[in-house]
Amino acid sequence: MNRTRLISAALVTTAAVALTTLLGPGVAYSTPSASDGVKAATARYHSVGQAMRDGYSGENEPCVALPDGPAMGIHYVNKDLVADPAIDPRRPEILLYAPDKHNRLVLVGVEYLVADADPTTDGDRPSLFGQPFDGPMLGHAPGMPVHYDLHAWVWSDNPDGEYAAFKPALSCP
Repeated sequence: MNRTRLISAALVTTAAVALTTLLGPGVAYSTPSASDGVKAATARYHSVGQAMRDGYSGENEPCVALPDGPAMGIHYVNKDLVADPAIDPRRPEILLYAPDKHNRLVLVGVEYLVADADPTTDGDRPSLFGQPFDGPMLGHAPGMPVHYDLHAWVWSDNPDGEYAAFKPALSCP
């Protein structure tokens, strides 16, 4: 049995050395990303009409951007999912859309949102995909609770990271 462990350890070490040699010493190895399963679960929402039929609404939602340009896009919110405290990676509370050059909405990411159950502590901060949610923060729209949220840019690359709140290359018209 010890011999089997030694052989397994040697194989793992050999594989790690081979990857480092092949990819180079500066390569970061990461855990599985949100896009691994979320893309399949949200692919149907490339159609805004399908998103609306499934309870998402962009009504009264502006395109959210910082004054210097980085943006989140337009939030399509599913109020039933926001009201439910459960976190289901396959059912994000918010879909993020951005207008393309023809002003058509393109699905660029998702956002998970959980109401802050106890504003006096930080002990209820959720995490998903090994990432702690941002917050707590005030609601961004009327009726939105104090909450934690996590953006996942599963449909577009973000140089600031898959879970960054804003995307530098994204802008609002």
